[in-house]
Amino acid sequence: MTAGVEMFFGHSRESMSEVRLEGVWREYPRGVCALQGVDLTVRPGEFLAVVGRGGSGKTTLLRLIAGLDRPTRGRIWLDGQPAEHLPPHRRNVAMVFQSPALYPHLRVFDNLAFALRRFGQGRLGARGLAALFPGLRRRAFDVQERVRTVAETLRLEHLLDRYPAQLSGGERQRAALGRAMVRAPRVFLYDEPLASVDLPLRAQLRCEIKALHGRLGATMLYVTHDQAEALSLGDRVAVLHAGRVQQVAE
Repeated sequence: MTAGVEMFFGHSRESMSEVRLEGVWREYPRGVCALQGVDLTVRPGEFLAVVGRGGSGKTTLLRLIAGLDRPTRGRIWLDGQPAEHLPPHRRNVAMVFQSPALYPHLRVFDNLAFALRRFGQGRLGARGLAALFPGLRRRAFDVQERVRTVAETLRLEHLLDRYPAQLSGGERQRAALGRAMVRAPRVFLYDEPLASVDLPLRAQLRCEIKALHGRLGATMLYVTHDQAEALSLGDRVAVLHAGRVQQVAE
């Protein structure tokens, strides 16, 4: 990554976000209980990995933090403020799914620029971008330059004119990371983004995600069923079983 690009990345300690769940339950009809009294804190700037089997409540946990679902009871705090009733667009949280879920009819450039064009022109978008790109506080940045800055960081700059069908699996996943990254969230949520990627490529992308965290300094929560993946990525690892946090360790 060039020095010109590197200057745009990195959160100050004051802008790093804390995520805290207190006694969070998520119950569904017919007695299905996805989460049971979860207490969990993601420290500012931390990479917390959550490991658990299928059906342990990992995705539900992320959906509650992102605002895609609401807890049955309990509290969710973002930066010390109650967030369980905030709509997703007011949480400044980005979620990366197992499937890249790129728009197939849009080029990579337009996939990355979509959120900027939709939200980034207003007050919320400008403030969020300034948090990720400190240079934005001193000079104007158009959508094209924002996208190209992120693309260079993820080694996508030569792929911006391609469509998702023309990309490899790893390239599509990097494009999905870029789409989340370009709108400057304070919290990244990863829902097993490497689960469907071939093993050799998975190791490469794992290193890239860890390096990305080192450059951005953003708060990241990553869920996986793979113990080795959790141990290699996380500053700390939480074990989730049957909707309960069993252990959190360094």
